[in-house]
Amino acid sequence: MARNELRPVIKLRSTARTGYTYVTRKNRRNDPDRMTLRKYDPVVRRHVDFREER
Repeated sequence: MARNELRPVIKLRSTARTGYTYVTRKNRRNDPDRMTLRKYDPVVRRHVDFREER
């Protein structure tokens, strides 16, 4: 498998509807469905959930 297929680049968009995003990679074997991480959103100045968008 090529590197791009196993660990694709994904965007994590804030659920606080600020439009802020993080860019990261994920392992498709370990996380086949959409990823959700709790990260800092500087627009609202607090930690919120960030969901993977495709």
